[in-house]
Amino acid sequence: MSGRRVGFCLSDKKRRRLNLDAFADFCIDLTQPLVPQGPFDVIVQKLSDVIVEAEHDSQSQQLLVNFQSYVSAHPSTVLLDPLPAMTQLLDRFASYRIMSKLHNSLLKCCICTPPYLEIHSASDLMTEPTNTSSFSLLTPVCKTRVAHGSLSHEMSLIFSAGSLAGIHPPCVLQSFVNHGAVLHKVFVIGDRHFCVERPSIKNFPSGPCERKTIFFNSHQVSKPESSSDLTALDEQMPCLPPPSSEALAALVRELRVQLGMALFGVDVIINIHTHTLTVIDINIFPGYEGVPQFFSSLLSHIQSVLDKQASAGLQATGSPESRQTTGGPSAAPTGL
Repeated sequence: MSGRRVGFCLSDKKRRRLNLDAFADFCIDLTQPLVPQGPFDVIVQKLSDVIVEAEHDSQSQQLLVNFQSYVSAHPSTVLLDPLPAMTQLLDRFASYRIMSKLHNSLLKCCICTPPYLEIHSASDLMTEPTNTSSFSLLTPVCKTRVAHGSLSHEMSLIFSAGSLAGIHPPCVLQSFVNHGAVLHKVFVIGDRHFCVERPSIKNFPSGPCERKTIFFNSHQVSKPESSSDLTALDEQMPCLPPPSSEALAALVRELRVQLGMALFGVDVIINIHTHTLTVIDINIFPGYEGVPQFFSSLLSHIQSVLDKQASAGLQATGSPESRQTTGGPSAAPTGL
């Protein structure tokens, strides 16, 4: 990595979660012109906040335009990950359509995704409840359409069609799968992945009932140290087998192709009845908690990307000289 410049463009919250506050003074600052801060061989970014806020905030919109203009003007700068690829995961309608394709491509690996419904407006609720049985939505989990921000973690577990009247579109209804209160978070860094076990929602009897809707915050429930009545299992529940390493590798390979991304997370569970690996969510540039090799793996991936870029450049030009790089310290992350 000698002589290569890597810029990080992250929110204050993301920077703190990755323990990068010590480098705040050397960061990319989107509020300032980017050209004097470069050049960059690679920019590692998570501009989720800016993209979402740009929908209704002119200042965020201008920051995004400035960043996109810089990237367009510097095509040799590698962006991890590309903005269009990352943006699609901000919309659960889009990401769940991607997930649904896994049924066909990974069927032989016993990997699936739960049935789901897109609820675009309140009018959908006038017809969809009568169709939920055809989607096996016996106990749907309601999730916001926007898969970013604190509200995206606010979910509800719905036990009767009558309770669907209380949801707030646009949202997704995803069939709840009993999984022994264990969530497997798969963290992807290039061609490497790490699987970390977390607590999750306990099992519930199948089929509609008169139980009241359960509201919960998925982030709080699945924290490593989480202890909640929602995660307390019946003592007679047998232990489930861990996810197959071969199945996880196949899942990551397929998603890297479909997403066109290198830094993402996948939430998977094991169906207690079929032991099928079930994908329930995809996350943009997650926190990588529990992955001690995060930075070494990230640097290894960056090195691999730059080596491939240099090799492709040599083949295209036929020149023995490698692309010019600049020295100096790597740029560190910034708040936006």
